[in-house]
This record gives sequence, C-alpha cells and structure tokens, in this order.
Amino acid sequence: MKRYERFADQLATLMNSGVLAPGERLPSVRNASQTHGISPSTVFQAYYLLESRGLIEARERSGYFVREPARARDAAPLLTPLEGTEVAVSDLVYSVLQSLQDPDIVPFGSAFPSPDLFPLARLARSMAHGLRDLPAQDLTAYVTPGHPELRRQIARRYGLAGMPEVGEELVITHGALEALNLGLQSLTRPGDLVAVESPAFYASLQVLERLQLKAVEIPVDPERGLNLDALEEALSRLPIKACWFMSGLQNPTGVSLDDRAQQRLYGLLQRHQVPLLEDDVYAELYSGSEPHRPVKRFDRDGLVLHCGSFSKCLAPGYRIGWIAAGRQAGAVARLRLMTTITPSMPAQAALADYLQHGGYDRHLRRLRLSLDRQRQAMLTAARRYFPADTHVSWPQGGYFLWFELPERVDSLALYRQALAEGISLAPGPIFSAQQGFRNCIRLNCGHPWDARSEAAMARLGELLKAL
Repeated sequence: MKRYERFADQLATLMNSGVLAPGERLPSVRNASQTHGISPSTVFQAYYLLESRGLIEARERSGYFVREPARARDAAPLLTPLEGTEVAVSDLVYSVLQSLQDPDIVPFGSAFPSPDLFPLARLARSMAHGLRDLPAQDLTAYVTPGHPELRRQIARRYGLAGMPEVGEELVITHGALEALNLGLQSLTRPGDLVAVESPAFYASLQVLERLQLKAVEIPVDPERGLNLDALEEALSRLPIKACWFMSGLQNPTGVSLDDRAQQRLYGLLQRHQVPLLEDDVYAELYSGSEPHRPVKRFDRDGLVLHCGSFSKCLAPGYRIGWIAAGRQAGAVARLRLMTTITPSMPAQAALADYLQHGGYDRHLRRLRLSLDRQRQAMLTAARRYFPADTHVSWPQGGYFLWFELPERVDSLALYRQALAEGISLAPGPIFSAQQGFRNCIRLNCGHPWDARSEAAMARLGELLKAL
C-alpha cells in the first residue's frame, strides 16, 4: 500500500468512528504535511482519493471538509464579464503544480518537456567556459541590461528571422515570466483592465491576480485562434490598458495566428494605442520547416513587448529569458533593478557561450523531431482510448494537446481521480479567470513515450468512460 493510501485510510477510520464529524474541516495540506511528516503531494493524493470515494469535499478557498449527507445542489451559471473579472486561480494552480513534485506521478500535467531532451552536459561545459572567460568586473558591470554577448546573440537571432532591430530594447530577465511580470507592471496600475486569452496560460492569470488587475477574456478557438472580432468590440467599449496574448503555439490550445490575423491584430493595437505583451516562449518548437513569426515583426511604434525564454527549448533550470520591451524598455529595466537586480551572470555567460559554440540550431532540430514523435504517440493513444466524442487540438508544434471532453465530464473530478492513481493532468478551469472549460484538459506530450505513458492514457480513457 502506498503512503498516500495509508494516510487516506487513517482519515477514513476517523470519519467512520465519528472523530471527524460531517461538515468538519480537515487540516490544511501544509499542516497535515508537517504534522504527519509526509510531502504536500502525498496529502493532496490522499485527499483526492477520499474525495473520489465520496467521503470529503473541496470548498472553494476554504479547504477540504468531511462530506455532509448528499443533497441536491444547483449548478452556478458561468457569467460573461461586462467590465472585467477579478482573478483568483492561484490556489487551484498551486494544487496542480504541487502534485508534480512526486517522481512517481505520470507528468501529463507538467508545464515543461522532459529534461532528457536538453543538452545538459554540453551546457555544463559552456558554463565552465563562460566562467573561465568572464572578467571579474563583468559579474557586476551589466546588472541593468544583461550580459552583452548574450544580448548580442539574441538580437542576432531576431535579425536572422527578419525582425526589426531590437538590441536597445533587450533586457535579460529571470525567465520569460519575470519579463511578462515587469512588462505588465510598466503598463498598468491596480484595478486596470487587461485583455487575456480564454483559455489562457494560467501563469498570466496569476500575474493579474498578484497585481490586482481585472481580466477581460477574449475567446480562443483551438483551430482559428484569437477571436479578433471579440477583441475589437472589447477595445472599442472598455478602457483596456494592455493585451497579453500568445500569437504562436498558444498555451494551452497550441493554435497559432496566421499572417493575416496577426496584421489585423496589430492594426487594432495601433488604432487604439493599446500595448501588447507577446508571450512567445514556444517560438523555437514549431513543426516542419517554416518557423512561427511573431506580431513583433510588424512593430514600428514600440507597442509590442516581445518576451522569450530558453526554459522551454534549451535550459529550464537556468531561468534566463528576455524582453524586447519597445518604448517600455527603460521602465522595465528600472523595475527589474528594483526587484531582482539581475539574473545569474554565470548562467547568462553559459548560454552566451552555448549560442556561439554549442550547436543550438542542431539541438533544436533534434528537439522538434522528438516532440513531433511524442505528440503523434499521444494523439494515437487518445484515439484508441478516449471517448469517440472527444475533440483534440492539432497544433503545429510545441508539446501540449488540448482536449474538449464530452459535456458530462468534470475535469476537476477527473484530475482528482487520476491523481489518486498516479497520473497528473491540467484541468480546464485553471486556464480561465472565470474557471470555465470544465470539460477540458491539457496534456503534456513532452516526455519520451513509453509503456507507462501508454498505460496512463488507457487508464484516463477508462476514467472518462466511467464519468
């Protein structure tokens, strides 16, 4: 018997004996973890197992409670926001991310591809080379913009892709998420409205929640992308201060905007003078021979703050990203200086050395082929095991698949049941300020496909058919 099953049985015994009475609140995950000397992930799994047995229930923002006798409950309608939605998704996101700390969990809910796909040994040599050649004064000389050679290498890749000159705009950051945080801080104040995708990358919603901003959700179609008619209407009606969109390989749907849609999007931004935070962290993970090209290439007014990262394509643990911040470059640099000062200079030097000498493009070609094979394996397994009325996205790259399950399916219930059996997934409500998409899930196909992956998909199919 696994540890979480033993802990669940202990709690069930207390419930059956009346020590834990109906309606009584269970200890928080943190307290239970400290009291019983087990990991938060073990506590989450135990609680989800008890929930799947009908013994406890989760109450929003309150925790877990011993279940009362069954009674009819009316479903609350999902409302369309008129003036923006206050965001509160962090607790739900935290529970999903905590579950991934257990190495025995099948990581379909992860936000990262497998570290086995990255050239870690070669990066270690670049770290040694970069440190050896790094003058002592450089450790503190470039705290504001970042390592000069790394900035030059990033600007060079922009230029080779036919992008405008961005050298003076570039600020190196602690991953793309810091870049996006700082960009949004430079554009907004608490209470402002920000247009975001729906579904959206959950971290964007967490940033809005932390900065006390309101989300105006713009629908995303998994096949056509951002609904530009809805965006035009929202920009005309509401005092939106910024947009946060992913024009290529959008997370979670994987859809990309074509050239015509991107041009129309930039035209709307120009007309209303609303800046765009362009989250482009998956740019290097396209399929085929044609790379995704971002909206930033149309920008001649400094309206687009283009954010990238090496975390998804080369070095996840190094936490190095950047922002080509347009007219906000100075404000972003000052904000970063007031918060984190500068990312690790040794990590920046290592990446600069790798981009110069490590064969980055050769690595990217291998990575794209691996992800293509793994994506196809997951799609094949989904066709084999999932209900026939399941709809799945067909992205042109990346490592996420977005599943629209039959209407009867509650993805939160599926998430809890699957986690109790050692399988993680990302339920739809974490991708929405209104916590919609109840019958949707995102699955990560960025890990090498093996017998365990196949068995996990088969088990998910059985759980779906039983719901």
